[in-house]
Amino acid sequence: MELLNQVRGHHFMLGVFKNQQQDPYCSACSAFANTLKAARESVAKLEAEHSDAFKALSPEYGSMMAETRTGLSILQGPADPSGQKRAGNCKLPQGVCFIKASFALVQQI
Repeated sequence: MELLNQVRGHHFMLGVFKNQQQDPYCSACSAFANTLKAARESVAKLEAEHSDAFKALSPEYGSMMAETRTGLSILQGPADPSGQKRAGNCKLPQGVCFIKASFALVQQI
């Protein structure tokens, strides 16, 4: 069950990236670029550590994982990322970041 939840969590993270890629601040932020890289590495590590278990996944979860892997690989990070909070653009409260908070949630699974 833990593996299924990790698959679901990473798929959720793909949705967050797709959504926030449309946001004018998130899409240019270094947090977006750094977290996208970390998410890609996390998926690769998950697949490497559980390669046998992935072969036994139901078609629905196998498809979900394939979509996640492909989706993360084709997402474009910012060309010239900069910290949007530090630049004074992001007005979310201090310590709050949609991207980083979502990835932290996935890492707790």
